[in-house]
Order: sequence, then structure tokens, then C-alpha cells
Amino acid sequence: MVGVVLAGGLSTRLGQDKTRLHLHGESSPGLLARTAALLHSVTGEVWISCRGNRPCPVSETGVDGPYYRLNDEVEGMGPFGGVITALRVAQGPVLVLSCDLPFMERAVLERLLAQRAVRRPGTVMTTFRQVETGFIESLVAVYEFEALPLFRQALEDGERKLSRVVPPDLREHIPYAVREALPFFNINYPADLEMARRIIGAL
Repeated sequence: MVGVVLAGGLSTRLGQDKTRLHLHGESSPGLLARTAALLHSVTGEVWISCRGNRPCPVSETGVDGPYYRLNDEVEGMGPFGGVITALRVAQGPVLVLSCDLPFMERAVLERLLAQRAVRRPGTVMTTFRQVETGFIESLVAVYEFEALPLFRQALEDGERKLSRVVPPDLREHIPYAVREALPFFNINYPADLEMARRIIGAL
């Protein structure tokens, strides 16, 4: 199992590089380092998925470990590009994790891997699904190598939304309630960053 940090975004909506944010204190790891360390704690190898034309601070993760840079083979496809490239290179299952999840915990990833181990035959994606909304966490998921043909078809069809690549009947879902959603809180906008800081201050 390869762990893949999705860190290829430009952080345009946030207005600053989210990978370097130190939300848990200046002496704590930045978001990229924290995410890489989380993946390393549950997988044997970690790759940092980056845009080919953008600096990717793999050497600045701040944590010792086998971290490798993985450039998107095709530019401008967002997380879709990172996942399809990872599957092509790994030739096996990949556990992907977005780099902007300040409250993600190892226990959540362990639960994901445990469910993947007992998934229904034929399923090629294991992920979390919110009970109240049906929203699936496609950026916190395990994609099997067998999902690659679905990604290739989506590429041909012009589909870039990860949640639509794998049909529901080929996904293994772990249900969670809104009250359990904190680990999936992600930072896209300045308001999200402010909310994250408030939550950390209240913890």
C-alpha cells in the first residue's frame, strides 16, 4: 500500500500556500508534513503528489521517511490527475489523503484500511460517506489498481470529479454522521482557515 499526499493545488482560493500552514503551533509540522507523517504511520511508503510546474517541498516535510515526489503526468486535472498518476506508477493500491485536513487522525486511516481489508469482492474504492448528505470523501480513500480503467474512461469522457469516477456499486462505504465530521474538515478559503484556528483554540 502506497500513501499519496495530494498536494498539487495552487491554494488560489486561500491566497497562501496551505501546505506550509502551522495550525497547531509554529513549532508543529506544517500541513504537508503532518499529512505525510500520518500516511507514513499506516503505510510502508509515502509519495507527495505535485503539479509538474510547481515547487513541491518534499525535502521540507520536517519528518524523516521515504517520501518521494510524484509529478502529475497531465497538468490541470486537480486531484484526479494525482490519483490516476499514482495508480499508473504504483501498479497497486494507493491510500490518498488531501494535504489540507488539519484534524485528520491516524485512527480514521486505520478504520479505512480495516474496512478495505474486508471490502466486498469487486469493489475498487474504499471511502467514507456522510449519512445525512450521502457525500463521499474521495480525498480520503483507498483506490485499487483495478480502478485505473475507470479513471482512463473518465479521462476520455472529460470527467474530472473524483466522486463520479467509480460507480457506487464498486465502492465500499464507511458511514459517518455529521457529528463525526471534524477529521474531514478541509481548508479551501480564508474563512475555513479562521474556523480551523478557532476550533484548535477551543480544543
